[in-house]
Amino acid sequence: MERLARWIVKCRVLIIIVAVALLVPSAIGYIGTYVNYDILTYLPDDLESMIGQGYLEDDFNMAGTAMVTIENMETNDLLALKEQLEQIPGVDKVLWQDNVLDASVPPEMLPDEISSIYYNENATMMMVTFTDKSASDSTMKALEQINATLKENCFMGGMSAIVADTKNLAESEMPFYVVVAVVLSAIVLMLGMKSWLVPFIFIAGIGFAVAYNLGTNIFLGQVCYITKSLAAVLQLGVTMDFSIFLLHRYDEEKENGMNSEDAMVHAIVNTFTSISGSSLTTIAGFLAMCTMSLTLGADIGIVMAKGVVLGVLSTVIILPALILFFDKPIHKYTHRTFIPKLTKLSAFVTKYHKSVLFFSVLLFIPFAIAQSKADVYYTLTDSLPADLPSVMGTNELKKQFDMATSHFVILDDSVEGYQIRDICKQIEKMDGITSVVAYEKFLGSGIPEEFIPDDVKDSFAKGGKKMFMVNTSMKPATPELSKQLDDINALIKSYDKNAVIAGEGALTNDLVKVSDQDFKNVNISSIAVVFLIIAIVFKSISIPVLLVSAIEFAIMINMGIPYFTGNTIPFIASIVIGTIQLGATVDYAILMTTRFQEERRAGNGILESVRISAETSSQSIITSGLSFFSATMGVALVSKIELIKSLCLMLARGAIISMVVILLVMPAILIVFGKLIEKTSIHFLGKPEKPSKERAIQ
Repeated sequence: MERLARWIVKCRVLIIIVAVALLVPSAIGYIGTYVNYDILTYLPDDLESMIGQGYLEDDFNMAGTAMVTIENMETNDLLALKEQLEQIPGVDKVLWQDNVLDASVPPEMLPDEISSIYYNENATMMMVTFTDKSASDSTMKALEQINATLKENCFMGGMSAIVADTKNLAESEMPFYVVVAVVLSAIVLMLGMKSWLVPFIFIAGIGFAVAYNLGTNIFLGQVCYITKSLAAVLQLGVTMDFSIFLLHRYDEEKENGMNSEDAMVHAIVNTFTSISGSSLTTIAGFLAMCTMSLTLGADIGIVMAKGVVLGVLSTVIILPALILFFDKPIHKYTHRTFIPKLTKLSAFVTKYHKSVLFFSVLLFIPFAIAQSKADVYYTLTDSLPADLPSVMGTNELKKQFDMATSHFVILDDSVEGYQIRDICKQIEKMDGITSVVAYEKFLGSGIPEEFIPDDVKDSFAKGGKKMFMVNTSMKPATPELSKQLDDINALIKSYDKNAVIAGEGALTNDLVKVSDQDFKNVNISSIAVVFLIIAIVFKSISIPVLLVSAIEFAIMINMGIPYFTGNTIPFIASIVIGTIQLGATVDYAILMTTRFQEERRAGNGILESVRISAETSSQSIITSGLSFFSATMGVALVSKIELIKSLCLMLARGAIISMVVILLVMPAILIVFGKLIEKTSIHFLGKPEKPSKERAIQ
């Protein structure tokens, strides 16, 4: 490692040139990476709802649909609008009354089976289907043109429209996320570091790693918009520690009399060992998300674990070159640090450790209950501003047609027409059903089969399957809709055991079930892997239990707060927050415990060792915690996407809570369990000295 460190120091100018040059392919990779804005596509492929989506996409060309509500428009204008929509590239069909009966037939003369689908007083509805799925580029472009084509008193809702608006909003906000995170992080670093220039050097060093991470995502095929939105901010927050470690060690070596180049060589060698070990818990935390059935976890986990690895490499290769290049101005423009060592607090906690621990136990009970009772939402509409066109259009569907979502029922074509009519009649009697759209119903309303166009027939029967649509007033991800889906599923399987239900309602219902299991899997795997790493590092059984318990206590408080404040959190928060908070902030506990071990080996008593470790660690912990807080809180302040806003708010709050818990509770834990730690750890106080030959002879 020393040979590599000397090469880095010697070739620092070349390293900076190469680092800058690599930004070009990174930019190309970033631009070329496909971004998926539909969370529901990350569900496991073997779910019935996903199998149904496959039928809709491959056989019926209905994986992407949008509903257009039109108020107070004459028939001729409606026909002209429909023709315009059908000409838009990416649009497969526009289904309206004229697909079944001549448009000249007045609405009041239509059979009830048809009028209930297309009309409600002064409003009518058209269903637009696309040639590709909701999140595809062709559908996104088609939706843009549809919005440009629609006139006044026209509203477009449905899943495809919501995905498109999510994309537009996320892309417009993303640059602000990075700018705000960088500005706030720089302010915190100015408070915690002695040099005015250091924050910008640190951010530049991490900036290279962020750019490389975003650019190499192209090799993954695609990333979720949540990952793309949070990757830079999280990478900035969780890898800033590495830069601080390197500079502190570099300054320490220089104070010991070394010249700049030798000091940096020693700093790189020693820092690499400490930050590579420290980064393992963070990497493990992110990779634990790969155990999720919802592949969104692997999407976030792989990108962020890759980001941490690149952050480590950037810290030991690019940052040393930058520090040496700007060494003189870094140490010329200095100021006193504004983040102090918490001398008095450390003494207080040490003195009253029993009271601190007792109070923590009292807090544990209510927050343990609260964390499991926080309200969670699963639908995209709940994460978007109410004034977005797609949200307004979806609300208009609810208002005019009492239609909150649609189910697509898919059966084998061996099911007879009279059986499907019977199924439709039974479904119509269920609570919350507003209409059922089926080919067999058109025939049942007295329309001769030869009058129905072939394209309408193809919309309901294709590829050996038959399909009909069920519209419901029940909102996705509610117990009422879940029961409705169960009732429909039981009914259709009595006619065809392989029948499936697709659509937003069914997908979201499966998302609820998958998320509940993922929450358990990710928690167990992240705790287990972090536990194992700490156990190996400290050669101890008790230390991982105590350190993980401290951070889990902080996580519990963070996850319990929404219950007391009455806030509803996104489903993904309950899965990933704990994992990220554990992996990113357990380092605080490791730092304090390591210093405690050093002081015990130096011969200090437990109380004095804890006091010194708490005092000396406090400045680094506060700087790190505030850096993580500022980066994520900046996004929470500017984002209009509730899902992103909530995630970042909880991450910011989690950083502060973990920081406070380690500064207050961890010293008490070390005092109370100090003797147990020493008994259950291998060579915690150092290896015993071997007796000399002379002593052995005596």
